[in-house]
Amino acid sequence: MLPFNYAILKLFLRLDEADPDTVMNELSGEYGKSRQFKKSTVMEALMTAEANGLLEEVRFDLDYEQQLRVYYRATEEGRTMIERYIGA
Repeated sequence: MLPFNYAILKLFLRLDEADPDTVMNELSGEYGKSRQFKKSTVMEALMTAEANGLLEEVRFDLDYEQQLRVYYRATEEGRTMIERYIGA
């Protein structure tokens, strides 16, 4: 099993875009019982990846509770880095 942050990044190799809820839904089967499996941890990982140029914000909207949802996608360079260092 990959470290949680690696699994989050690798998810963007197969999804065009995702928000934190989508990431959690996709990874719940494998990581759902992990102590790291919290929305705040996912949001921190996504924002860190964005700050490092691996991901970029593509859009945002409000969810059914009127909470801001930010969607990310892998940049072209980010995709190459993820494939190179984590694997396809």
